[in-house]
Amino acid sequence: MDVISVIRTKRDRGELSPEQIDWVIDAYTRGEVADEQMSALAMAILLNGMNRTEIARWTAAMIASGERMNFDALSRPTTDKHSTGGVGDKITLPLAPLVAACGAAVPQLSGRGLGHTGGTLDKLESIPGWRAHISNAEMLNVLDTTGAVICAAGDGLAPADKKLYALRDVTGTVEAIPLIASSIMSKKIAEGTGALVLDVKVGSGAFMKTIEDARELASTMVALGTDSGVRTVALLTDMSTPLGLTAGNALEVRESVEVLAGGGPQDVVDLTLALAREMLDAAGLKDADPEKALADGSAMDVWRRMISAQGGNPDAELPVAREQHVITAPSSGVLTRLDAYGVGVAAWRLGAGRARKEDPVQAGAGVELHAKPGDTVTEGQPLLTLHTDTPEKFEYALKALPGSYDIAPGGTPFTATPVVRERIA
Repeated sequence: MDVISVIRTKRDRGELSPEQIDWVIDAYTRGEVADEQMSALAMAILLNGMNRTEIARWTAAMIASGERMNFDALSRPTTDKHSTGGVGDKITLPLAPLVAACGAAVPQLSGRGLGHTGGTLDKLESIPGWRAHISNAEMLNVLDTTGAVICAAGDGLAPADKKLYALRDVTGTVEAIPLIASSIMSKKIAEGTGALVLDVKVGSGAFMKTIEDARELASTMVALGTDSGVRTVALLTDMSTPLGLTAGNALEVRESVEVLAGGGPQDVVDLTLALAREMLDAAGLKDADPEKALADGSAMDVWRRMISAQGGNPDAELPVAREQHVITAPSSGVLTRLDAYGVGVAAWRLGAGRARKEDPVQAGAGVELHAKPGDTVTEGQPLLTLHTDTPEKFEYALKALPGSYDIAPGGTPFTATPVVRERIA
């Protein structure tokens, strides 16, 4: 087997054989296939696609590159959620303890932000003392004692994907649907969860800009999970507007705690409950009532235990950025659009995100929203507040925002896009 023939097969729109896929994934993981060669293959896949058989084999080969976890020793059924990433998407933070409070075990392996999309681990690391990296034994112990764990995936879980993901990010091949699907599902299947709910974002702030692309990605991932024996369902959710009223690490943790305390923005509450119901149903806990667990404080109790179990102090003051800049409404009327991508890029440029994996992030940086589409605003009132420790970043962040919002005359009819747009099972 040689890598040139594998590249040529896909370049010429052929179907990769199981043997070719197994070999190229293994050889790349071992370093026998060079980055530039895998880059060429990834670009060929982006341009020419893969069929269901190829994607399933590619996913299986990535799983086989590392270890597989097992949660059979737990007394609770396991269920997990994965989001394809967005702006202000802090849903994992209230969702994991909420589902655990309803009787399931939630092994949530999460990642870091890159570019305009935020990362769950970056958000949680704004809590003093909290550790993202724990051993498999610690992970099982936290799951057993609290019902939920949010942590980084270990190096042994789908190492081929970790290497390929980093390459895709710097070669313009992130958007390849077969590679997105296999990347997500290889980790989730190797993780060993019994059920999986996929939150596939669609809109300007998501990787999938159109409902058609989001539907294709969701259907591909549901098929991969189902074929591997994992009960899998997907929700297509809106990401044309940021979720909630914050985009940034500590800002989003603060808002998540508000949700667990029974408050918080309505769109965050609605999506958290919708995903919780899907996760509990997939885990066989149809009679559980997540709305009750949110209202009676039991989800908050799990949150506090979960954070403490990984060294965090749930009572500690969260970091606050040293500098703020307020953007005011230029006119009075109805806010009809607030673009998720523009807000996400501004938050990233303020220091909430990173351009490279190695870059540090500012815990307090980000964007605070004072109005959402459909709200009436008055000329001169605060519309957005930018937060950063480094005021020289304001100028660059502000360049992302012109054209990111529209204000129509008062009385203009407005119809909100539902948070959940479609369900695919």
